[in-house]
Amino acid sequence: QVQLVESGGGLVQAGGSLRLSCAASGRTFSRYTMGWFRQAPGKEREFVTAISWSGGSTYYTDSVKGRFTISRDNAKSTLYLQMNSLKPEDTAVYYCAARAVAGIANTLYEYDYWGQGTQVTVSS
Repeated sequence: QVQLVESGGGLVQAGGSLRLSCAASGRTFSRYTMGWFRQAPGKEREFVTAISWSGGSTYYTDSVKGRFTISRDNAKSTLYLQMNSLKPEDTAVYYCAARAVAGIANTLYEYDYWGQGTQVTVSS
């Protein structure tokens, strides 16, 4: 089992940047495919991006391509999400998630462990 704790959320103006972190503890972090999801008020939780255990493969939803970058540091057991050129529609609670099975996935049902989330608010 792995425990996940997100941090780095906050309030930022449109066009600004934020860097989210997800600290993992418990079982070996490098064994897990990792992902970021987000949930806006009144909407379902949606996939944002994912990264393979080695960091060699990444996948992004179309709306964040070219603006967001996922990365991981297995030595520090930490997942990151660099968010640039933020838009008001990026406002949501952002969750990191871990998948015990190899291979990138983009549905929340394929992830086994979740953090508590961190709020990102982008003002116009």
